[in-house]
Amino acid sequence: MAVVETKKEEKKEKKTQELGKSDFAYRFLIEPWITEKSHQNMVQNKYVFKTNPESNKKNIKKAVEDLYKVTVISVHVVNIHPKKRIYGRTKGFKSGYKKAIVTLKEGDKIQLFEGV
Repeated sequence: MAVVETKKEEKKEKKTQELGKSDFAYRFLIEPWITEKSHQNMVQNKYVFKTNPESNKKNIKKAVEDLYKVTVISVHVVNIHPKKRIYGRTKGFKSGYKKAIVTLKEGDKIQLFEGV
């Protein structure tokens, strides 16, 4: 019985390790940022992501490397501030966000962007 229980425990540990890596990545990366300008930057091996506002360069770098299995050379972060919007008499704000421009090593590509 003890052998069966240890195998079950090993399987649970493997699952938590696998989930841990992807969960880490999804905690900091929200979505890829797909625009005409971001497609032009892909020629220079630069990819753009919308990120969690609490994320920093080190977390973004690790998340991209773990999720896409590529080597990241540099990360540039841009904070987009909330913008005022007026619709009739209603006033409000368009929410702000954080954007990361990730430069990859020569020869590495992210396949997610290739099919778009």
